[in-house]
Amino acid sequence: MSRLDWQLATVTAIHAETPRVKTFTLSLPHWTPHLAGQHYTLRLTAPDGYQAERSYSVASPPEQPDEIELTVEAVEEGEVSGYLFEGVGVGDQLEVRGPIGGYFVWRATAAARPLLLVAGGSGIVPLMAMLRHRQRAMLRNPTVLLFSIRTPEEVIYQQELEAMAATDATFTLLLDYTRQAPSGWSGYRRRIDKTLLAEVIEQFTAPPECYVCGPTGLVESVATGLQDLGLPAEDIRTERFGPTGG
Repeated sequence: MSRLDWQLATVTAIHAETPRVKTFTLSLPHWTPHLAGQHYTLRLTAPDGYQAERSYSVASPPEQPDEIELTVEAVEEGEVSGYLFEGVGVGDQLEVRGPIGGYFVWRATAAARPLLLVAGGSGIVPLMAMLRHRQRAMLRNPTVLLFSIRTPEEVIYQQELEAMAATDATFTLLLDYTRQAPSGWSGYRRRIDKTLLAEVIEQFTAPPECYVCGPTGLVESVATGLQDLGLPAEDIRTERFGPTGG
């Protein structure tokens, strides 16, 4: 079976990440190991034959066999995300195909370079697959995640990310709140700009590989800022990531 053939996946778990984001665990009858950063396409078919397709990045690591995790943000009037949030339960089946994509991917190897991950909102999803992949491979390449979110209620995977940072001295978690920060917060609380990026880059002793995922404006601004700071364009990989399931 080709990875681009459609197959029926079974929902085995649903986990609420935030009030507007859920992770769906899908068991696949024809599972293919993915690369961290790849995505699957999901297809819904209505009784009248109407079909809608959306692509979702895989949040789980390649080392998690026989299943994938797709993290989905509820979008206002989103026909696919709306159905997933309101009409899908454990035991239901969903039509998917993948894994897809070969550019925005990261491989955990012994020669892995320092790593800078920059996420905006739900753009954290493919980067989380990379972090989980790194953790499973027990790598200790210096890694920083700069995660821009609007409010404390919107930090996807917060407990897991904080646990990673607490147990791995080579991983640094930097949260950046752009609208409302937690009480007593002393970290970043502004939109990502070149000055902020320069402070982050200073944490590395060697130039990092960079992966940037989020809304188009953030991605373009960060990529330009990193190049202005001297990082070569070939070391900066980007993926635009608006609200999923629109």
